[in-house]
Amino acid sequence: MTDFIAEMMERLPDRLLPLDAWHRERGGRMVPFAGYQMPVQYEGVMAEHLWTRENAGLFDVSHMGQVLLTGDAPDVALESVVPGEIQKLGVNRMRYSVLLNDEGGILDDLMVTRRERDLYLVVNGACKYDDLAHMREVFPDEVVITLLDERALFALQGPRAGEALASLIPDVASLYFMQAGAFTFDGMSLWISRSGYTGEDGFEISVDCDHAAQLADRLCALESVKPIGLGARDSLRLEAGLPLYGHDLDETVSPTEGDLAFSISKRRRSEGGFAGAERILEELAEGVDRKRVGLMVEGRQPVREGAELYVGDRMVGKVTSGGFAPTLGAPIAMGLVKAAFIDMGTVLEAEVRGKRIPVTVAPMPFVPHRYHRAKAV
Repeated sequence: MTDFIAEMMERLPDRLLPLDAWHRERGGRMVPFAGYQMPVQYEGVMAEHLWTRENAGLFDVSHMGQVLLTGDAPDVALESVVPGEIQKLGVNRMRYSVLLNDEGGILDDLMVTRRERDLYLVVNGACKYDDLAHMREVFPDEVVITLLDERALFALQGPRAGEALASLIPDVASLYFMQAGAFTFDGMSLWISRSGYTGEDGFEISVDCDHAAQLADRLCALESVKPIGLGARDSLRLEAGLPLYGHDLDETVSPTEGDLAFSISKRRRSEGGFAGAERILEELAEGVDRKRVGLMVEGRQPVREGAELYVGDRMVGKVTSGGFAPTLGAPIAMGLVKAAFIDMGTVLEAEVRGKRIPVTVAPMPFVPHRYHRAKAV
């Protein structure tokens, strides 16, 4: 069990997902997370993790915030608080980015898609109301911000996700990684992107809440698809080296410290003009004091979030995510580590219940990504 799952089980419930009854009918073990009752597992985290690596898993991520930005120049407004290139983003193209405070810390990470008449954002469920409040505070009045509470969101992930979804909606086969479009299926209006947070090929599918059960039933009727809980989603994203907001990233961590410098586009590096640009551009030029790194753990005992990392008697960092990696058959972790100790192969020690466990700085992803990318011409 990862720290993520343990935390979910300690929180109080708030809202129900549109498919709450659907999950319970299929044996979903519901736990509180991000203000919702969420299915953490059905058959078990290990089995669901391995199924997704080999077939296709359907995740209910309706707790995430789906947001539309419309009105006058929403791309310009968004660029004031994210470091990515939004103004030149093509129609039906997506970009990962981070929402920044004035000090260059990360308030949330998010996906941005340009559509014909708006920008479509997907933000983290635990942050969505704070994100909306922040954007409303800093954006001009001409930009309209709308939370799509009437839409559910699914993630279909795994090496057979493409064939599975195309068997129902053939036109999705034309999508490559980080592309999106509007589709109609069985009377449902869907917004589908080829994206996800497991490191596998897959899709995120936005559907009206009234049609969510209908779509889930059609997908899970396919022999390659099973419903998968958020426990496996967490272990999959950890193997993929993908950060989890509130754990690996927070408002004290900059994109450069979080190993997300790729999210800072070339024009933005040159022009600046985004929140926290002074700090972030200085870090790009001069380096950072700490950085998010991958850690391979010696032995079988997982190293959990919060474990202190040492070189001798000197504390040099902390673990931010940790757990067992089913694909590798070994424990892995991520941590924020002082820059002097982030070279690949550097051996540190994690303190767990008074015992020191050797960990080695390792490249990420731990398991290679298998996104369905367009071939270079």
